[in-house]
Amino acid sequence: MELGRKIRVVMAKVSLDGHDRGIKVVTRALRDAGMEVIFMGAFQTPERVVRTIIEEDADVLGLSFLSGEQLSHTPKVINLLRENNVKDVLVIVGGVFPRQDVAELKKMGVDEIFMSGDSMDEIVTYIRGNIRTK
Repeated sequence: MELGRKIRVVMAKVSLDGHDRGIKVVTRALRDAGMEVIFMGAFQTPERVVRTIIEEDADVLGLSFLSGEQLSHTPKVINLLRENNVKDVLVIVGGVFPRQDVAELKKMGVDEIFMSGDSMDEIVTYIRGNIRTK
């Protein structure tokens, strides 16, 4: 889908998980693909992430987990997005966690999950093909 402007992506790690190599690699790939990326980094709160999504008028939110906290922190972010009537943001989650969590994350409202080993091209293609118009 063509927006007529650069796709705006907010990338963040929610929780006390400081392992950030993966999110930095994805951030770089999205920038190389021509997207505007706001990299929030590690140790973010759900409230700060949602506030940034709103302030930056983002098209995509990318959350990264390595700590095993994806099932506890993702619903907080999703619920805050809903409470703030943010319906047009594509939510993607990535990281290293059990594959059985994928169905639960999708049930929560995550649009897509990318696991370790997925290609950067897959992520870029997914975002370009699924962003929502505002």
